[in-house]
Amino acid sequence: MTADPETRLRADARRNRDQILAAARMIFAAQGAEVPMEEIARSAGVGVGTLYRRFPDRDALIRAVAVDNFDRVLVDAKAAKEQEPSDWEALIRLLHQSMELQLSVQLAMVSPRALAILKSDPAIKALRDDLLVVLAGFVRGAQAEGRLRTDVETGDVAMLFATLLRQMPGKNEEVARMATRRCIGIMIDGLRAAGPNEALPGRALTDSDLDP
Repeated sequence: MTADPETRLRADARRNRDQILAAARMIFAAQGAEVPMEEIARSAGVGVGTLYRRFPDRDALIRAVAVDNFDRVLVDAKAAKEQEPSDWEALIRLLHQSMELQLSVQLAMVSPRALAILKSDPAIKALRDDLLVVLAGFVRGAQAEGRLRTDVETGDVAMLFATLLRQMPGKNEEVARMATRRCIGIMIDGLRAAGPNEALPGRALTDSDLDP
């Protein structure tokens, strides 16, 4: 039994949207947010008219890619909370899975247009706030477990994310990804409570310090 025409149309529309988002994510990461829309449509295997029916302008596409990225990270964070035996291990898993955030961070760093969208869009802000709540739970839990040093706060961990998830320099993508993984490993060692730690300068950064 075949699906009715309306169901097929909805499935086709969803597939086109997913293909466009996937293509835009890859192209934005490699070339920035100002790539011609025609190039994104070509990479997605759809016509330019189809792209503009789904996303009427570049801002709408940037917004959709950022929402999709943050939503993926939030899903990963909640899965880590449910599946890992401790908050410390959930935090480590999230750090290693955080490559999804890289594009949003890169867009914010290199594109004033994208940064304005990320700051002003309510859906992105809601996802960001939800992610910070989950991250704060990991921080509190890992400190209670004695695994995370006590002189850091949620804002510190979030800022480390933002710093380390910029595009790492390298001769090729493999080197860049290896550099990111190594830097995350060094960051984890710095967060670990075991052993004597030199006091950090200043005060711990909270999530409220991250507000624009």
